[in-house]
Amino acid sequence: MEFLMDPSIWVGLLTLVVLEIVLGIDNLVFIAILADKLPPHQRDRARLIGLSLALLMRLGLLAAMSWLVTLTEPLFSIAQLSFSGRDLILLVGGLFLVFKATMELHERMEGNLHQDGPKSAYASFWLVVAQIIILDAVFSLDAVITAVGMVDELGVMMAAVVIAMGVMIIASKPLTKFVNAHPTVVVLCLSFLLMIGFSLVAEGFGFHIPKEYLYAAIGFSILIETFNQVAWRNQTKNESRLPLRERTADAILSLMGGRRMATAAEKSAEVEEGEPPAAFGEEERYMISGVLTLAERSIRTIMTPRGDISWVDCAGDAATVRAQLLDTPHSLFPVCRGSLDKVIGVVRAKELFTALDNGQDLAECAARYPPILVHDRIDVIKILGVLRKAKGSLVLVVNEFGTMQGLVTPLDILEAIAGEFPDADETPDIVREGDEWLVKGTADLHQLEQSLGDVSLVSPDDDYATLAGLLLAQQDRIPAIGETFRFGKFRFDIAQTSDRRIELVRIARTVVAREQQ
Repeated sequence: MEFLMDPSIWVGLLTLVVLEIVLGIDNLVFIAILADKLPPHQRDRARLIGLSLALLMRLGLLAAMSWLVTLTEPLFSIAQLSFSGRDLILLVGGLFLVFKATMELHERMEGNLHQDGPKSAYASFWLVVAQIIILDAVFSLDAVITAVGMVDELGVMMAAVVIAMGVMIIASKPLTKFVNAHPTVVVLCLSFLLMIGFSLVAEGFGFHIPKEYLYAAIGFSILIETFNQVAWRNQTKNESRLPLRERTADAILSLMGGRRMATAAEKSAEVEEGEPPAAFGEEERYMISGVLTLAERSIRTIMTPRGDISWVDCAGDAATVRAQLLDTPHSLFPVCRGSLDKVIGVVRAKELFTALDNGQDLAECAARYPPILVHDRIDVIKILGVLRKAKGSLVLVVNEFGTMQGLVTPLDILEAIAGEFPDADETPDIVREGDEWLVKGTADLHQLEQSLGDVSLVSPDDDYATLAGLLLAQQDRIPAIGETFRFGKFRFDIAQTSDRRIELVRIARTVVAREQQ
């Protein structure tokens, strides 16, 4: 036991353990790649069998050191090259590594990897184990020769091999998961094995390549890949801060070609260049985009504003109310007492006609149909549930002071998704005229953005929802007719105004945008 007190013994043991782990990493990585070809429930078993065989093989080679030394004696010569048993093993092992690494790289580059599932095609368990045994033979020889060259005591050699293999067995599962979870790491490891296989073939022919060169190249590549993994993780972390709903919407919109709608010229150019047609038509993209952006919109962007509400004054005479009902195509009317803010109820037109014919007081009739009120800060998604409970009625929107802001119907939700459905007394907010658009100031910015395509007009930080609000936010006064604003590749010209509002805006692509088309 006196030799255990010798510091040189412990230094040699520690150094040899480190070298054995370094020399065994490439073996461990390749075992991980091979084990991934097996069904999930067999992978751990294959790794344990492979590393256990490697341990037994190395211990056996250490015990047969006298035979190992004879492997370095020349067996035969060809021209000026002589080959020993070790050279032949290195040649066969190197060629095997080059072949397997090339096949694995080809499989991954071609995208023919197996996929987990009931129809997955996995390799045979014992075929994978046989390949692991061949690898163990090649890598064990190199590791044992290193041990023989560094330490004289057989017990120290075997202890170092056992310790190193125990560390690798413990690290095998997490390393395998990491390698298989990162495709770039797999390709990098296969490149290392390709390089190691080439060096083994060269050494089998008598051309020694210093291992320091190989380790330096591997270390530098690992450093670069580490930077790549850190950058990828930071990017993923930043993306994860966005709501899952928003990330999903962006992903689907990108699959549809983004928010931008392709023009006829672009579509013909894509056909000439042999590009596949879009998976969604223009109307389909418009509707899907409307669904995905619905949750991002405020209730103000979809409601009928206060100024456009048709309401009935219960204090009006019967003839006036009857004429109003006949001239308005709506089927539901808020009934108020002198002001829209003093709403009594929401009544159907036929109920109002019946009350008028019977001489019934309209206030009493409206009291039987109390209004459904929601706050103007409610989410659009939540208003869907309110509309379901309303059972065909409309929902009135008020602010914190109880002032009427607008109303919402199921048709408003549908228009937010599929575009406008104007009533008989309405004109569309957005009218396409050739390469230009004539747009009302009250047009919803979300619908305008979808109609134009290649422009960003909506921001969650803005407190306006209409085109007029966007233009008024650019300056502190109502712009004059003829004034021009630019957003992206579009020019916005004020076409018509009134004393207090922007009525019409003409939108056209800029000359530069047209030339790029």
